[in-house]
Amino acid sequence: MRAYRVLVPALALVLAGSAAAQPMLAQPNRAPPANAQAMKSSFAPVVQRAAPAVVNISSKRLVRAQTDPFWELFGMGAPRARVQGSLGSGVVVRADGVIVTNNHVVQGGQEITVSLADRREFAARVLLADPRTDIAVLKIDLPANERLPVLAIDDTGDAQVGDLVLAIGDPFGVGQTVTNGIISALNRTADPSGDAATSYIQTDAAINPGNSGGALVDMDGDLIGINSFILSRSGTSSGVGFAVPASVVRRAVETAAGGGRAVVRPWFGARLQGVDAEIARTLGLPRPTGALVADVWPGGPADRAGIRQGDVVTAVDGQPLIEAATLNYRVGNSRPGETLRLTVRRDDRDLQLNLRTEAPPATPARDERVIAAGSPLAGATVVNLSPAVADELGIDVFTGPGVLITNVGRGFAMNAGFRPGDIVRAVNGREVSSTRDLTGALAARVPAWQITIQRNGQIVTATYRA
Repeated sequence: MRAYRVLVPALALVLAGSAAAQPMLAQPNRAPPANAQAMKSSFAPVVQRAAPAVVNISSKRLVRAQTDPFWELFGMGAPRARVQGSLGSGVVVRADGVIVTNNHVVQGGQEITVSLADRREFAARVLLADPRTDIAVLKIDLPANERLPVLAIDDTGDAQVGDLVLAIGDPFGVGQTVTNGIISALNRTADPSGDAATSYIQTDAAINPGNSGGALVDMDGDLIGINSFILSRSGTSSGVGFAVPASVVRRAVETAAGGGRAVVRPWFGARLQGVDAEIARTLGLPRPTGALVADVWPGGPADRAGIRQGDVVTAVDGQPLIEAATLNYRVGNSRPGETLRLTVRRDDRDLQLNLRTEAPPATPARDERVIAAGSPLAGATVVNLSPAVADELGIDVFTGPGVLITNVGRGFAMNAGFRPGDIVRAVNGREVSSTRDLTGALAARVPAWQITIQRNGQIVTATYRA
């Protein structure tokens, strides 16, 4: 059982003398401060253990500066480049110099510098970057036989709402800062009815710009999350901060240590929908929780586990599901080949089904192509839509057959209004289901092009003159 390293001396006497008077305390190692003496206890032991492993990260990249079109007419508007930088925090998780931070701290960085707690600086390289979970793993090269202080990753999942936590980072480049608060919520998702690459820890510990990538630690001084973002109208901390859980962090570190460049997330193989009060009444559910299965991918993990359209998944490994996105997160955060026990509500009875997780298949093959000149899609990069591509780009694979536009380049496709993420469904009334179909349809000589795309769930058909 976890033992707090702060407040223990004062609380031990209180618990010993009044345990019977406080029956609501289910776990003896959790209790609010009971008196003034307990309130005077310090977080210093936790900070002393954790702070040496928290680092500052600066990232620089060259960006093209805009020029005045007037001077360009006279050849005096040559493009100039300027250095754009960002500051953030990071956490040493392996003594040989492996560091975890947020992906947005280092994304696009051409020069990344890590400043240790002892003020030494090292150039860093990116081992893994995962935009969907906003986690990046870095590596610095240390002098021979040197070992860095590390933060132990605590992914046991025993954190509870109300637990004390500390947020440690370097928010303004002036040195480390420490703020304290409590866990306000667990398993928070940005889109409760959609797909979720991660599910966050919410905390009221003050998180400010530059705290991104810093450590969220418990009272044992262990890493339970990487501070990622805040919700604020002013841009400053307002007590609503979010951290990527340690379980996601561990998966990223393990992948990077094995030579992987991206985290492979298993998929559920079904499209899910949140359960609101009306759906709960229609299905006869006692409360509006769980994940309603709206569609099942043939041959996918859910299909093989016996999941059917209309089922409601109510628990994973005995843990109740509140939101649909939490199920995708639980599956995606497992390891390929792992078996999860699902509780499924079907026809007013509960079933226990076993789901064996697997990586989303790359079927059909990606077959990336750049559309040649001579059509409204000239310059666009297209790929076949598969579960693997959908997971990589964070889109819904159940949008139907079609070809996905991943880039419009600077050709006619951009001027024609196409965007990355558009799915080409038909050309001149001819359905396309692969990049080969698309290039074949665009090769025909016609006086006009009628192209049907799907964008944000809407079907749109436009006509272009040849």
